[in-house]
Amino acid sequence: MDKNNETMKFTVGLDSNKQAREIMDAVYSALMEKGYNPISQIVGYILSGDPSYITGYNNARGLITRLERDELLEEIVKYYLGQN
Repeated sequence: MDKNNETMKFTVGLDSNKQAREIMDAVYSALMEKGYNPISQIVGYILSGDPSYITGYNNARGLITRLERDELLEEIVKYYLGQN
């Protein structure tokens, strides 16, 4: 069977989901406190991978870089679809 035509299954454990949510909350708060549009800044980071989109205030940049961007996207999609 051709592996390139198979659908890969991806799962993330519960602990990393909780951690991702906590990090996203902290980053969002730090961006708000500094007067940035958190949605635009987080989207910029996820699309580009450039951590300079995230403020260093309250260690937000350090926190968000602890997670892979695919983990962040998974949390966003779950929240949007009501699967949180």
